[in-house]
Amino acid sequence: MTGPFFRYQTYVDWLEQTDPLSLPCKAPCLNRLKMVPVYGALFMAVNFLFPLSYVRTDEFLEHNFFFRIFYMVAIFFVFRMRFYSAWCGAEAGCITAGLGCYPEGAESKPGGGPTVQYSPEPSALVKYDFRTIQNIDCYNTDFCVKVRHGMRYWNMTVQWWLHQYIYSSAPFRAYALRAGWTMLVSAYWHGLHAGYYLSFLTIPVCIAAELAMESCVRVRLGAEGQKVFDWVHWFLKMRAYDYMCMGFVLLKAGDTLHYWSSIYFLIHAVALVCIAAGRLIGRGKKERTREESEK
Repeated sequence: MTGPFFRYQTYVDWLEQTDPLSLPCKAPCLNRLKMVPVYGALFMAVNFLFPLSYVRTDEFLEHNFFFRIFYMVAIFFVFRMRFYSAWCGAEAGCITAGLGCYPEGAESKPGGGPTVQYSPEPSALVKYDFRTIQNIDCYNTDFCVKVRHGMRYWNMTVQWWLHQYIYSSAPFRAYALRAGWTMLVSAYWHGLHAGYYLSFLTIPVCIAAELAMESCVRVRLGAEGQKVFDWVHWFLKMRAYDYMCMGFVLLKAGDTLHYWSSIYFLIHAVALVCIAAGRLIGRGKKERTREESEK
C-alpha cells in the first residue's frame, strides 16, 4: 500500500505550514480510523470462509451456478474490506502529519487540492478538512448507482490523476472510447498481469450498457419507475464490479477466463444485450419520429 496520491504543490504546502501543531488533526484522524477494526475483522472472517484459492480448484466447478455467482460477491467483499482498512489507515497517517490540510473554503478535491483561492480574515474562525488526501468514500463506493460513478469514490486521488492527465487528453471524443483509453492506461499503471486488462477493459462495455439503458429506458419511466430502475441498476453495478474483481485478484488470463466461463460470461452477456436493446429502442424511436414528421 502506497497511500494516497498527492501533488507536489500539496507537499510544498505541507512543508511550509507556519503552525502545524495547531492543525485540528485528532478528530478527523479518529474519524477515519473508527471503522478500520470493523473492516479488518470482516476481511479476515469472510476471507477465511471464502478463500480465493478455492476458485482455482476442480471442486469449485462441481458447485451449482448460483454458488459460483455468489462466490464472486464474497471475493469482492473481501477485496473491498482489505482496501477500506488499508486506505483509511493510510489517510489517518497523512492526517496525523498534517498533510493535505486546507481550509474548507479552499474547496479542495481529492488528489488535486484547493480549487479556489481562499484568504480568510485574520480574526475569522477557520475550519479545516483533509479532502485533498481522501482516497476512499466507503459508503458511496457501495451505494452509488452507476458503474461510472463507482470509480469516482474508489482510489479517489489516483482517479483524479487519471481524469486530469489521461482522460482529458485522450485521442478520442466519444465518452466510451475515452473511458476505454483511460482504463487501458490504468491497467498498465497497476501492472502487466492480463487479469488487470481483462477487468479494466470490461468497464467501458458496462458504461456503454448503462448509458444505453438510461437514454432509452429510464427517461421514459415515471418517478416510481425510475426508482425501481435505479435499484436494479445498483444491483447490476455491484455484480459488474464483483465480476471484474475476479480478474483483478486472479491476475492470470487463464484463471480469469476459467472463472468467467464457469458463470457463462454473465456480465459481458448482460451488457451486450443492454447495448443491443438500447440501439434497437433508439432506432425505433427515430423511425417513429421521422414518420410523424413526414405526416
